[in-house]
Amino acid sequence: MKRVSQWKTSFWSGAALLVFFATSCVPCAGQSNLSASAGATSKTKIILDTDIGDDVDDAFALGLALQSPEVEILGVTTAWGDTSLRARMARRMLLENGRGEIPVAEGIVTTSKTKFSQAEWAEKGPAAAAKTDAVEFLLSEIRKRPDEITLVAIGPLTNVGAAIGRDGATFRKLKRVVLMGGSVRKGYGDLGYEPDRGPQPEYNIFSDVAAAQKLFTSGVPIFMMPLDSTQLKLDEVKREVLFQKATPLTGELSELTKEWGQKTPTLFDAMAVAYVVEPKLCPVTKLRIEVDKEGFTREVKGEPNVSACLESDAEKFFRFAMPRWMKATEQK
Repeated sequence: MKRVSQWKTSFWSGAALLVFFATSCVPCAGQSNLSASAGATSKTKIILDTDIGDDVDDAFALGLALQSPEVEILGVTTAWGDTSLRARMARRMLLENGRGEIPVAEGIVTTSKTKFSQAEWAEKGPAAAAKTDAVEFLLSEIRKRPDEITLVAIGPLTNVGAAIGRDGATFRKLKRVVLMGGSVRKGYGDLGYEPDRGPQPEYNIFSDVAAAQKLFTSGVPIFMMPLDSTQLKLDEVKREVLFQKATPLTGELSELTKEWGQKTPTLFDAMAVAYVVEPKLCPVTKLRIEVDKEGFTREVKGEPNVSACLESDAEKFFRFAMPRWMKATEQK
């Protein structure tokens, strides 16, 4: 989820667009033959911790996970603000895409200053018969599957910090955390067209600094997708291509983007899911990162504690993600 305002709109050249349209129907690097890749290797087990409902990128991230047969979604946990309403939104998305069997757990309720921009759509989602606690759900799943689960954390880290505080030994049995968060060398709006302005406190880290500090000192392998590599603009041309498809998911994403109310989504969170499926989309560098009291993720000397993606290719990302968002939903 991110960021209260959006930044300069990026664009593709005419030549790049021609290449995109000419190749969008051909499996590209990392996409592979989807049906073949699904059966060739065991699926990556993930839990998605999300503040779905504010910026629209969380919905795109969940949609990408649903459309990636390489992953098995063990559950969705909601983070930050009105976590009950976020859970209703997640349940609606899952049900409308034929995946109602995936459990949704409600995280710790907080006070959020960020607008829940897709509340009207979320309110039409079903409430749970009984509330499932997100922190206990996460720990329970880890206990059942030690060293097997990838936690994809794409919201403020309150649930994560609470899990570490409640049972740090169990939390450390995660296989890894793939995190959308932080700003190492580039901040908001640094898209490569102007001199970099340096790092900034990033929303997910800044919202709960203490929880972020717990994660970065937990000893769990962290794969970090910071602002440096996640400012992926879904421009007008790509929106037109995507939203003209008549599938449950594209219909949802179109409606949610309109309700979100801004012009060009930046799909920060989708890169975290894409990395799980195809790491080549966001090559990582081992770094030592410390979270300071102001929410900066500072690069310091010392033993590396994260693998951070400092640069990505937006065109390669969209060639990977667009066909998945557009393909017919596979009923389970």
